[in-house]
Amino acid sequence: MGSRVDEIRKRIEKRNRLKERSSRGSVAGKIAETEELHGFDPFPSYETSPDEGRTPVFSKELLLFKVLFAACLFLGVAILFRNGGESTAPVKAFVQKTMQKEFEFASVSGWYEEKFGKPLTLLPRQDDKNDSKLTPANQDAALPASGKILEEFRDDGQKITIETGKDAAVEAMMGGRINFIGEKEGFGKTVIIQHADRSESWYGNLERVDVGLYEFVEKGKHIGKSAESNEREKGSFYFAIKKGNDFVDPIQVIRFE
Repeated sequence: MGSRVDEIRKRIEKRNRLKERSSRGSVAGKIAETEELHGFDPFPSYETSPDEGRTPVFSKELLLFKVLFAACLFLGVAILFRNGGESTAPVKAFVQKTMQKEFEFASVSGWYEEKFGKPLTLLPRQDDKNDSKLTPANQDAALPASGKILEEFRDDGQKITIETGKDAAVEAMMGGRINFIGEKEGFGKTVIIQHADRSESWYGNLERVDVGLYEFVEKGKHIGKSAESNEREKGSFYFAIKKGNDFVDPIQVIRFE
């Protein structure tokens, strides 16, 4: 019985000496292991890990991974288009279709202004104060081109067809941001301009486009040329105005001669 008591005392003295040497680090770990080995509860640890209490707002490792992944993806696409054979044609077509999709810059810019009260300045922005809401009383809107109406809005509920001279210039009816250039069903080669009030003007059936995507254009800016019509020395283009999800009759907005 006495030997058992002496053994316990020696263990306690040994623990006390180890605790005095060091209160943390590897020695603390050895103390915990020794106590657990002999059936004693380990000392509570009040140390914090290096990551404890740190808010995971920014991760350098994750950022580096994203940068490297983007660089590899860009390099892979470049090699694909430069050296790819017929077997890669479906992949090329998918990439081209994806890259040609409209980027909703106007929507992103509007959301940013609504949330933060300042315009998004990734692209140059002009003063939009004169581009107030398009109403019949507002005659700031200009005719896209001189000509006569061949087809009225009621014919298809989307657009009107305007006959012009051959290779006539088509102009922006009001200032705004170009948020689409490409083919639209029923419109052909089309330019879409978003204005300050979020309305859009559409210019279709163009022979040529003279502006760039996301470019800011002022009222009267040449945006392209009308396509040739069936009649000699004549051209024509489609014109539409869209508010929200609906097209409206341009005659209600612009006074045609």
